[in-house]
Amino acid sequence: MSLADLRGKTAIVGVGLAGCGEARGMTDMEILAQAATKAVADAGLTMKDMDGLCTANLMSAIWPLNVVEYLGLQPKFVEGTNVGGSAFVAHQLPSMMALATGVCDAVLVCYGSVQRTGTMGRKERTAARNVLDPNPYEAPYQPFNPPSSYALVAARHMHQYGTTRRQLAEIAVAFRRWAQLNPEAFSREPLDIETVLKARMITDPFTAYDCCLVTDGAAAYVMTRADRAKDLKKKPIYLLSNATAVWHRSVIGMRDLTVSPSKESGERAFAAAGLGPKDIDVVQVYDAFSINVILALEDLGFCKKGEGGPFVENGAIGPGGRLPVNTNGGGLSCVHPNMYGAFATIEAVRQLRGECGERQVKGAKTAVVNGNGGNAAASQSTSVLATAEAL
Repeated sequence: MSLADLRGKTAIVGVGLAGCGEARGMTDMEILAQAATKAVADAGLTMKDMDGLCTANLMSAIWPLNVVEYLGLQPKFVEGTNVGGSAFVAHQLPSMMALATGVCDAVLVCYGSVQRTGTMGRKERTAARNVLDPNPYEAPYQPFNPPSSYALVAARHMHQYGTTRRQLAEIAVAFRRWAQLNPEAFSREPLDIETVLKARMITDPFTAYDCCLVTDGAAAYVMTRADRAKDLKKKPIYLLSNATAVWHRSVIGMRDLTVSPSKESGERAFAAAGLGPKDIDVVQVYDAFSINVILALEDLGFCKKGEGGPFVENGAIGPGGRLPVNTNGGGLSCVHPNMYGAFATIEAVRQLRGECGERQVKGAKTAVVNGNGGNAAASQSTSVLATAEAL
């Protein structure tokens, strides 16, 4: 079975969000369960129907077992591979294979984190992760990661291609404009380029608005085979392809600071889908930092390498622009509870369903989701999704 053989064989049939922004008094598991319950109900199914599970959490190596017990599941298929924030996009390919081969009939993909309001703060969570999963090549130098590593990537891109801080600021402003159309977004106050540039410097060249939010949030979605999906409650959104590429762990392992594994994952995903960048109506990328967006647009082929800065100018990726990107506001303005991949996937599904209200992209039939994980674009997973009309 090749990747192309899986084209359109599975679909996302239910989505759910919970606790986005602040979920005071809740735990990671409690808001995960809320999102999972919403996603299963959205699909018109019950939790007993979920015989496949994909989940991960940076604070627990055996997190799938915790979720199984809490939700009362008895899955035939379990996937808990953690490749950072891209995990909840990368989980799609093994789920597609498990469904297509009859290993299971319905897969629940779910995540939850209360990193903003939980009893363990972000600094404590980071310290705990460093103990559980140490990075011996960088940790002795105590970098402020992940910002320090992505700042190196941005600085190299600026040096090599002339990308400017103003162009990076264009990204933050575009996504804030999308967030202002999204009642679920955490940050919706007005934002302009000068405010971004004059904001508190986090790590050169990033100011606060170049860096993702720190929020709580949970996201879940349900996948089934295409033959079953058409008979369920909501309009199915078909998975045409998914591909994941992992090239390194640390920024010092990057062969070229201006090229991410999205170049490989994107090429494989587009080839299996039988589509290219020109065929895509909506793009959802993992914007942990503003530079992620430029790398993704270049490496996925929406513009040439080095042209990402000019490509995003003049509101080109915001409302009314030539390419709608991160229409929920992204990790920069909507929600970012440490791992964002599931949220990007859900926004793509909602856009293709036509459920996005003021921010709806008219006539959207195809979407690309690109997940990012690790301290410096280490893992990338790319999916191509489509409505029945675009199969």
